[in-house]
Amino acid sequence: MTALPVQPLSPLDGRYQAAVSGLGEYLSEAGLNRARVQVEVEWLIYLTGASMFGSTPLSEEEIHSLRSLYIDFGQADIDWLAEKEAVTRHDVKAVEYLVRDRLATLGLDRIAELTHFACTSEDINNLSYALTVQNAVQAVWLPKLRQVIDKLQALAQAHRADAMLARTHGQPATPTTMGHELAVFVYRLERIARQIDETEYLGKFSGATGNFAAHTVADPSADWPAISQAFVDSLGLTWNPLTTQIESHDWQAELYNRVSHANRVLHNLATDIWTYISMGYFRQIPQAGATGSSTMPHKINPIRFENAEANLELSSAVLDSLAATLVTSRMQRDLTDSTTQRNIGVGFGHSLLALDNLSRGLGEIDLDRDALAADLDTNWEVLGEAIQTVIRAEVVAGRSTITDPYAMLKDLTRGKRIGKDDLVEFVSKLDIGADAKERLLALTPHTYLGLADELVDRLP
Repeated sequence: MTALPVQPLSPLDGRYQAAVSGLGEYLSEAGLNRARVQVEVEWLIYLTGASMFGSTPLSEEEIHSLRSLYIDFGQADIDWLAEKEAVTRHDVKAVEYLVRDRLATLGLDRIAELTHFACTSEDINNLSYALTVQNAVQAVWLPKLRQVIDKLQALAQAHRADAMLARTHGQPATPTTMGHELAVFVYRLERIARQIDETEYLGKFSGATGNFAAHTVADPSADWPAISQAFVDSLGLTWNPLTTQIESHDWQAELYNRVSHANRVLHNLATDIWTYISMGYFRQIPQAGATGSSTMPHKINPIRFENAEANLELSSAVLDSLAATLVTSRMQRDLTDSTTQRNIGVGFGHSLLALDNLSRGLGEIDLDRDALAADLDTNWEVLGEAIQTVIRAEVVAGRSTITDPYAMLKDLTRGKRIGKDDLVEFVSKLDIGADAKERLLALTPHTYLGLADELVDRLP
């Protein structure tokens, strides 16, 4: 058998690449290396700007040319690093060599020895991961989550008054509205989105074991913690003053747990919409050219929601593992986080793919109000709750002498299908006040909605 050409092993880099390519800008190996170059360059600019060790500040033109090393980072740099790492067997060292090589090209050999000055690899790596994850979340993942939230909110508003039978435990229950049910998901997701948006992205820059040992030997008079904090702050990150060789990754665990939480709420949404489609509450809008089944021409399968469901499970499996393992490092440092963090993009990629499918799926469904009405019309027994509650209120108010109204309604309705005429006859004979009786006689499954419509206004 002829061997296939080299193929992507992950479907995120093959079949689904178009849906998740935005993450590759940041969470790929190339994105990480670009961030590493950025940190190395900005450290050079910072040290020379502070005239450390007798250096002189760079000119604006020199600063611009240095920053172009990461701003214009491209395929030639990716290939150069690959060749160098094949020799060094060390990814961060290869980046240092790249920067040194480019300094020579730019005529900046005089600052070559400030490249990677007093840095351990993890000083560069932890800041680079913080930058890439921050950018991926803020520029790619969160906007896609908010797109789904916005579509849900629009549907919640559009269907806020559309009465539907609720099904607690899968059984007919007190009616609600479709808008109210979707608004619940909007509220849940918006709350998590705010928490993710407020994530602190921590960084350390304190040397081999986190105590500025090499720094203070090089210049005992410098306030190295202040220098470190100012540098980390300049990158838009939050300084972590107490670390070992590595930044402790707690912020990553917190973030991945929150994203995993969002995944699980979205999973709940996907399974509920799938169920509403199967019940006929939502019709799927046929898409031109699409095939639902290879043998049954009539079918429109809810594949958007099924795909989302599976990808959310995969994403949470990866992110849960990241959150659990990254917070542990033997003594001052071990290398378990290196391979682990290379899968951050996998966790976010499956989540982003799910969000893309949910966004598409929500735009391909249409509410079938006739199906909702038919379901309500065949379940008048759900008014039993309303009737027994009104009777109890009437008893307390002294307008009824009925005992155990719950048992009375249980005998009438439990496990039985009763209709409008049965309830009208029952209510007409009740020993309750005239106003209460009038309210109950006017009540239908379509109108027994409480404040479902108004509660949609509670959305942020």
